Parts: sequence; C-alpha cells; structure tokens
Amino acid sequence: MSGHTRETERLVDLRSDTVTRPTPGMREAMARADVGDDVFGDDPTVNRLQERVAELLGKEAALFVPSGTMANLCAVLALTRPGDAVILSDDAHPFNYESGNLAMVAGVLPRTIPAQHGILNPEAVREAIIRTEDHHFAQTTLIEIENTTNRGGGAIYPIETAADIFALARENGLRVHCDGARVFNAVVESDVPLEEYAKHCDTISFCFSKGLGAPVGSILAGDAETIDRAHRFRKMLGGGMRQAGVLAAAALYALDHHVDRLREDHRRAREFRATLEGTKGLAFPIPSPTNIVYIEVANAPRKVLSLQKRGVLVKATSPTRIRVVFHLDITDEGISKAVKAFQQTA
Repeated sequence: MSGHTRETERLVDLRSDTVTRPTPGMREAMARADVGDDVFGDDPTVNRLQERVAELLGKEAALFVPSGTMANLCAVLALTRPGDAVILSDDAHPFNYESGNLAMVAGVLPRTIPAQHGILNPEAVREAIIRTEDHHFAQTTLIEIENTTNRGGGAIYPIETAADIFALARENGLRVHCDGARVFNAVVESDVPLEEYAKHCDTISFCFSKGLGAPVGSILAGDAETIDRAHRFRKMLGGGMRQAGVLAAAALYALDHHVDRLREDHRRAREFRATLEGTKGLAFPIPSPTNIVYIEVANAPRKVLSLQKRGVLVKATSPTRIRVVFHLDITDEGISKAVKAFQQTA
C-alpha cells in the first residue's frame, strides 16, 4: 500500500480540493517530462499544454501560470487600464480572496453586485455599467464571472446567463473574464461543453491544482493579443518559470485522467450531505450541486477543532459556517469517517 493511500485513510482532509497529492501516474509523467526554459519559450511540454488548452477552449492562445490568483490578475491587467471599473459578484473569489490585488496591482475599481450563489443577474449587471464621458466616474470596461462559484457552494453558471452577460458586454463595448478555477466541475455536471462556456467570455482561466489534482498551476486563455499582454504581466509579477515542463506534465496528465472522475467528487458530496441532513445542530444553507458543501453550525471554530481530533479536517469560513470540499484523495471510506465525526460532534 502506498504512502499516498495510507495518509488518505488516516486523515480525511476536506478543507479544499487544493490539498490533493500527485498520484503515482502523475509523478511518473512529471519525472519523464521533456523540459526547456519556458521564459525563453523553449519548454516543449509547457508549449504543448498551452496549445492543447487553447484548442480545448476554442481560443487563439493560452498561458501557463503558477496560480489561479495570477491568472485572474493577468487577465484584469491585460483587459483594463488603471482607473477602470470592473463589475463582479460581491462573493467573487478575486474580490474576497486575492489580497486586494485588483486595487493594489491592477489599479481598478471593483463594482460589486449582490448575486444569488455568486451568479450575476444580467439585469443587475446592466444597471451597474457606467459608460459616460463625464469624468467624475470610473468607466466600466470589464465584467468578471466565476464558474463554479466558491462562496456560492459550487454553483454552476447557467450557459444562458453567461451568454446574456457576454451579449450585454458586447452591446456596451466591455470585455468579459471568466474565473473558471473549477470550470471542469461545471462541465461534467451540466454536460455543457467546455468550449461553449469559453465562447461567452474574452478570457477564461482554470486551475490544475484544484479538482484536477495537479500540484501547481493554472492557465489563462484568450485571443493572441490579450495573451501576449498577459505574458508580459506574468513576467512583471514574477511568474516566469524555467523548466516548468515538470509542472505542465502534471497538468497534461490531469487533463487525460482526472476530468471525468470529478463526477465521483460530486456523488460523494451529495451522499455526505444527504446522510447528514436532519442531524441536530447542522443546517445546509445553500445547494451543493458540485463538490462543495457549506454547513451552518453554532460555533464553527470549535466544531473544526472537534472534528480535527477525530481525524477530519474542515475549514471555518465564518463564525457559524463550515466548508467541506470533496476531491480525488477522498474515498467512500473517508466519507463514512467524516459523517461519523460530524454525528459524534453534533
């Protein structure tokens, strides 16, 4: 039995889908990777990954970056100018969890909109757009959506909504970026093709280091000119990597082996929730359509500590709310252990 499997059985880590370890097959692919200097554009595995993702998304070009935060920031930098306004959900990851980089680095004004489960309403977006020659106002130039939504419990953007927002953007001369960190979760659950989601935005990013199970890396795709600008910003932000083919090989392996299995994460999330619904002291405030489940409890920090003592790790997102996330390191036995721990601490 591998150390990877033993550790999974010993500790059930539901804090995030970022905690996965590379599988033996992924490690082997990384060890075999053909590499070069990606800053010079000479890494063949990185180039192969970027070409493959651009084709998958129906975009002209793609750029491999160290993190989803950098992918989103490079997109905003490439699509806006300092002083512009960006519309996004008040629950959006770039607004809440990227250390204020929209203001500090991109110099843009976030105009946030309340959005049910993080899904923007096109009419609310329309009302928030400012396009005027009056110099008192920051001009809206970008709309940002998130698919699936983190704080929305893994909610999936209806493709019709994404299409309406993109049409609205075009009508007003705006661009659209999709933070698709978990877009493959949306694809396997909704059966909407990846290219269809990508069609309704100018740029789209997704993470290899979440549900796809790679150790490092995200990617940003769009038209060639925008990605060329993003490449400069990647360099400016310190994101240029040298023999990054070792990481790109993990990403390629993930695309080949870890997409369809996301359905298992969704199944386990549903089973976990269904088993615990009705348990005293636990409430489920929002739907859980993919791999993320939010749970309301009386004292989240205390609950986290109690679960940890029973070998289950979860994350408190507020004084009364816990998030659990299912991923490829979680087995059916892990679900049983987690359910038992929640019941014992109820």
